[in-house]
Amino acid sequence: MSTSPTLQPGCIMEFLQDNQPVTAWVLDVQGPRLRVFTAGQRELKLPVSRALPWTGPQCAAGSSRQDMLDLLRTHNGRRERLAEAVDALEIWDLAQGEVDEAEIGWFASLVFEDPNPDQMAALGRKLLQTKTHFKFSPPAFEIYPQETVERRQEELRRAQERERLVGFGQVFLKGLWDAFCKRRSALPEPDEEQTARIRDLLMTRLCNPDDRDSDALWKTMTQGLPEEPHLALFLAQAWGIVPAHFNFHLCRAQYDWEPDWATPFAGAVEAQKQRVLQGRQEPMAEIVTIDSATTQDIDDGFELTRGEDGFRLRLALACPCLEWEFGSPLDRAVQHRFSSLYLPEGTSHMLPEELGTRFFSLNAGQDLPALVITFDLSPEGDLRGFAPEIAWVRVAANLTYSGVETDIAEGASGMLRDARDLAHLLRQARICEHAVIMDQPDPRVVLEGDPANPQVGIAQSPSTPEAQTIVSEFMILANKAMGAWGLETGTALLYRTQNITLPAESAGVWSEPTDIYRIINNMGPSILECEPRRHATIGAKAYAPVTSPLRRYSDFINMAQIAARLTGQGRLLSQSELESLLPVLSSRAELVGQVQRMRPRYWKYEYFRQNFKKMRWSGVIVDPGSVLVTIALPELQLFLKAPRKIFGDKIRLGQRFSIRIGKVDPLNNEIRTVEAWEEE
Repeated sequence: MSTSPTLQPGCIMEFLQDNQPVTAWVLDVQGPRLRVFTAGQRELKLPVSRALPWTGPQCAAGSSRQDMLDLLRTHNGRRERLAEAVDALEIWDLAQGEVDEAEIGWFASLVFEDPNPDQMAALGRKLLQTKTHFKFSPPAFEIYPQETVERRQEELRRAQERERLVGFGQVFLKGLWDAFCKRRSALPEPDEEQTARIRDLLMTRLCNPDDRDSDALWKTMTQGLPEEPHLALFLAQAWGIVPAHFNFHLCRAQYDWEPDWATPFAGAVEAQKQRVLQGRQEPMAEIVTIDSATTQDIDDGFELTRGEDGFRLRLALACPCLEWEFGSPLDRAVQHRFSSLYLPEGTSHMLPEELGTRFFSLNAGQDLPALVITFDLSPEGDLRGFAPEIAWVRVAANLTYSGVETDIAEGASGMLRDARDLAHLLRQARICEHAVIMDQPDPRVVLEGDPANPQVGIAQSPSTPEAQTIVSEFMILANKAMGAWGLETGTALLYRTQNITLPAESAGVWSEPTDIYRIINNMGPSILECEPRRHATIGAKAYAPVTSPLRRYSDFINMAQIAARLTGQGRLLSQSELESLLPVLSSRAELVGQVQRMRPRYWKYEYFRQNFKKMRWSGVIVDPGSVLVTIALPELQLFLKAPRKIFGDKIRLGQRFSIRIGKVDPLNNEIRTVEAWEEE
């Protein structure tokens, strides 16, 4: 704005400071700059361009400082009172649609007959305040159209709500933190809207701590609180919106634990069942299954005959992909779940229970559809050939690991004895292919008492090595065979690979903690791929998991690919289509797998926390280390780190110690070992 004739010494003008109009007296004009005296009794130098486009009145240039101050205060007070009487929205109604922008004089003509400087300034102040309807673009005001006004009003409403929420939330979250820390503090009562907003914020940060949309609000509301990684969890627990042992891994994986997740899909489930039953056939084989007594989703069984020329093994695998509608809402939900979860607090099945534990589960007395793989093996267990087909089978019996183990130990003859013999032959053949087999205890975490605050115990599952070997070797045989079949027939499959090189001496069955720890340190993780590669520890050139289609979506996909190839019906994905699906599957596998890994570990650490004052634990040194010693607790299937100094001067690999635990933090997987005594 160029120098105006009205901006002379003695003229009252206004400028913006911190987005607010300030009334000032012009002391001097020096080209493009002004020297002014404000109502706050300060002298300032300003560019002329900062002067707002309303000036006056013009007063005596030689007025005393007190006179200037009195006049500034008088006019400022008058302008404030006049501004209160101005209806900016009425002015907008009159102006909107007439012009896109106008200077202050045009607006003043709508309100006043002959506006004076104070009326002009009051009107300018009011328009500056009404940011939802006007934008000041010196020297004019833009007039927003209706849609812009509505949008800005909504933005203003949200900003005001946020400011109100932040102010209350800071006090409220501080009160929750005091409550969590068992400190007495007044906790303000939130209204319904505040309750919903703060609850949503806590659950968002708890389930998605990297959420960008809530990050700024969270940081503002938690100012002054500790930078604790589990702060949202602690505050939510203090408020009572999540229980004491809340499984936050579940919500981070977005995994719906309760079985009623499948209720919306009841119609699709029933329709699939009816379509499958329409293709019912006479059963081609009578099979038995072997599982734990508590297993509900039984997805594999077998029939075995033995003759002088070798073995004929028929493996039957549940086939829940028959008549499945890929791409449907049910399919998307199951893909998102990816696998069943078996946790100390219970089981959540991948498939709707009506399908996974009843209709397709290989329950005794039922005739069911299955992928039947018939193997021809030599008397030495060498594979001479195999043939897969989709057929119906009859389930003669559901055997248990413990029952089979007892029968074998008591010298059972017939199919179970033959199955044991074949399983050992298959295992020995895998060891010749450098397979690595870990024979370890199988501890179970047991939760008893109050579900909200249970007592944690550790129970050892009965040792059933022969029964376990039968099942594991038969399943590995099936997965290896179908991997090879996929290559031979050009059927795209998902392969579990572990393309690493292990020392030749690693092959075999290992049970000592020192051996297991040494081998584990040389092993790499297995990954899901569309290209067949070696799985080193299993001893397979191609390994396509297909034996758990009721429990894992990767097996479900492979089963569907095999069924489509064998029957010519259903969806058959190409290699490129399967590869495009792989990133989603791998992501879900990792997230859901983390729940399966971390939750049992959390309860084991809670077991330590509950018992560290009254118990000692026996362990084996698996890595003496130079600073930290690694000690294995075989009964718990844990490796712990501890300072070397507590074990004494001379420690050796395989040495047994009894240890005492100090501080335990189950949430952060931290245990402090404080004492150790050598065992005899």
